[in-house]
Amino acid sequence: MALREILHFPDTRLRLRAHPVEQVDDSVRQLVDDMFETMYAAPGIGLAATQINVQKRILVADVSEDQTEPHCLINPEIVSREGEEEMDEGCLSVPGFYETVRRAERIRVRALNRDGEVFETEIDGLLAVCIQHEIDHLDGKLFVDYLSTLKRNRIRKKLEKQAARAPSGSPALAGSAAGRL
Repeated sequence: MALREILHFPDTRLRLRAHPVEQVDDSVRQLVDDMFETMYAAPGIGLAATQINVQKRILVADVSEDQTEPHCLINPEIVSREGEEEMDEGCLSVPGFYETVRRAERIRVRALNRDGEVFETEIDGLLAVCIQHEIDHLDGKLFVDYLSTLKRNRIRKKLEKQAARAPSGSPALAGSAAGRL
C-alpha cells in the first residue's frame, strides 16, 4: 500500500467529475487499499478518489472510532433519500475548517464492492453524511459549495495564504482531523 497526496481546495482538479469504473480488477483493489491507508493516516473518516487526483468513481469510509468498519463503494449512486439533518462537516481537502451542511438523514445506495459485486444498502447518521459528502467529491462538488460565497472565499483565501507560507513539499496545514471527510 502507498500513501497518496490529498489535493487541497481551491485546487481545480477537485472540480473534475470522476468516471465510472469499467472493471474491478487488481489495480482498482490496490487503489482502494491506498485510499484506506491515506484516509486513516490523514486521519479522516472518508476519502474520494478525486481527492487524490484519480478520476474514478471510488470512495472509502470508516466512521468507527477504532477503524474497524471500512466501507468501499465503487460507482456509488444514491437511489433514495429520506429526511433532512444538519451536521458540522470538515474535509481532508479543506483542512482546518468545519461548517454546518444540510443533507438527507437516510439514504439508500447502490454500488459495487471491492470484488465487483453489486450491493444495495440503507445508511443513516454520520455514515450517510459521509457517503453523501464523498459522492459530492466524485461529482466535482465540495462541502464549501453549500456555504455562502463570502464564507467560501474566506476559506479559499486562508488556505491559499497557508499554502504560500508552507515549505515546499509539506502539507499546508496539519491540525486536528477528527471527523474530516
